[in-house]
Amino acid sequence: MSDHRAAIRHHTLRTGIVEFDNGSGSTVSVPCTIRDVSGTGARLELNSSLWVAEQFTLIFSSGLRKDCRVAWRKARLIGSAFADGYASADEQAVMMTVEEQARHRLGIGARVKAARETRGYTEAQLAEHIGVTPGFLAQAEQGEANIPLYKLMHIADLLMFSLDGLVAGAAPEDVGAA
Repeated sequence: MSDHRAAIRHHTLRTGIVEFDNGSGSTVSVPCTIRDVSGTGARLELNSSLWVAEQFTLIFSSGLRKDCRVAWRKARLIGSAFADGYASADEQAVMMTVEEQARHRLGIGARVKAARETRGYTEAQLAEHIGVTPGFLAQAEQGEANIPLYKLMHIADLLMFSLDGLVAGAAPEDVGAA
C-alpha cells in the first residue's frame, strides 16, 4: 500500500465512469469525478452516494478502461488501486490532459537542469555524455521535449541523482515562474 501512496499523483478534474456488477448480474454505471491519477491508482469522487463494489472498472473519457479495487473510502471519495499494479506509460499519458503532461515535462526538465548545474556540467557537456545534441537538452530542460526513460536513467547515474528525484522530486523554484 505504501507504493500506492508514494506514487506521484497528477491532479485533474475530469469525468469518468465507475462500472461494476451489482451482485445480481447487472452492470451498474456511476458517473464520477477523477480528482487525481497516478501510475498506481486514482482518487475518485462519486456524483452520488450510491454503493460501489470492492472491484470495479474505471472508464476514462478517452475510453481507457482500468480494472480497480477500492483502497479506501471516505463518504463519496474513493481511493482506487489499479488491479494490475502500475499503469503503463501509454496509459498514464492517456490519463493526463495535454496541459498536465506539459507541466510534468516542465518539472522534469527543471529538475534535470538543477541537478546538472549542481554537479557543474554545462548543457554541452551533459549532452555529449548522454548522446544527445545540446539543442535537444536545452529543449528538454525547458519542457519542450520528452526525455526518454533510458536517457533519464543515464542522467541520474551520471549526476549521482535518484531517478525518482528527477521524475517526481520537488520542483525547483524557477519551474513555477516558467
